[in-house]
Amino acid sequence: MSKSTNAIPASIAHALLQNFRKQFPVFRDAQPLAIGIDKQIIAHLPDTDPKVLRVAMSMHTKSTPYLRKMTKAATRFNLDGSAAEELNESHRSHAAAVLAERIKRNEEFEKARREHESRVKREAEEAEAARLRAEKINQLAQRFSRYGC
Repeated sequence: MSKSTNAIPASIAHALLQNFRKQFPVFRDAQPLAIGIDKQIIAHLPDTDPKVLRVAMSMHTKSTPYLRKMTKAATRFNLDGSAAEELNESHRSHAAAVLAERIKRNEEFEKARREHESRVKREAEEAEAARLRAEKINQLAQRFSRYGC
């Protein structure tokens, strides 16, 4: 099978994630999730498609709010909101590194966007100045052509 036939549409995973956020405060509050929370979800919602669940979990755990909470938290949480295991320092460090890289990429993108907008504005101003010069030259040419010069 080709990759596209196995792909889970993001909209389906996003809808599942929205449902989790309504049902479970740990998702809504972006608290660090217990290792193996997918098993807790399947036990609580047995009709959940595991493939869709994996995509939804990936979306959630890669989100900026989740990564921010991961960098500051000391504990992971179960689906019911109870404390699970301690948050490993390497997981906290990884979240901080991913977040720092994301911030750097966003800053680079914003800088490129501002430079592009500045360049477009400058080119538009130059084009307008050229149009005004051409208009002035045409006016002068018409004025002097009337007098036979």
